[in-house]
Amino acid sequence: MTAQQPSAPAPAKTRRSHSGVTHVKERLDGNFTVISNELLQHPELSSTAKGIGSYIQSLPEGSPVGIKALAEQLPEGEIRIASALRELERYGFHLRTKERLPSGQVVTRTFAYNRPRRAVVEAARAPEPRARPRTPAPPKAPLAPRKAPDLLAGLRAYDSRLLLSEREVHRLAPALSAWLERGVPPTAVVRALTTDLPQDPIKHPAAFLAHRLASQLPPHLPAPAPRDTAAPARPDPLQTCEGCERAFRSARPGRCRDCRARSERAA
Repeated sequence: MTAQQPSAPAPAKTRRSHSGVTHVKERLDGNFTVISNELLQHPELSSTAKGIGSYIQSLPEGSPVGIKALAEQLPEGEIRIASALRELERYGFHLRTKERLPSGQVVTRTFAYNRPRRAVVEAARAPEPRARPRTPAPPKAPLAPRKAPDLLAGLRAYDSRLLLSEREVHRLAPALSAWLERGVPPTAVVRALTTDLPQDPIKHPAAFLAHRLASQLPPHLPAPAPRDTAAPARPDPLQTCEGCERAFRSARPGRCRDCRARSERAA
């Protein structure tokens, strides 16, 4: 009985094109991942976000995909990985939620979508609502005293190098409160403190943040220009023409302009 020889692998299929890329494709029977073109060809995502999103899609179920875990597996640093994950969340390919276990421990659960979530896509495509004229809102009440400490303590969520002690948080709180008192939104304050961070380790985060708070302190908002309180001129009231009974505007009753012109021509 003659043993059957193993069949040779199918030759790779090559499609030739006159210009641009030529794809050389081989049949994959294992060790591959299906990636949606909605991720790879997304017009708004950066190349880093597309690459990290594709890498997450290729990982087995249950693999850790936190910032630190990905930084140990990829050449990108924590800052670029955190920025890429925020992009993926913004466009519906990534979702991170907090869940409390029966033991009381709070863990982060991550969902990676091979197609963007429909709600996020529809929100991005929806037209912006037209601004309606509104009466001026009353001045807002002062921010709560814990606002500045909470913002400072939360900076470590954007970059672990910005971890502050409780004493450092209370020492920097007055400088950050000065930003809030000048009308700077909390999101803008966080952006100013976490954007363009150095690549080198930050040995003294409190001193680094104190320098940014002092050197980048914005000026006070200019006083609003006084409004012109003069009442607009009201139009003359409507009168009924005594000649043709047509309505016209005039301070006094009488004839309209056409009737007056005909009278003058007849005279």
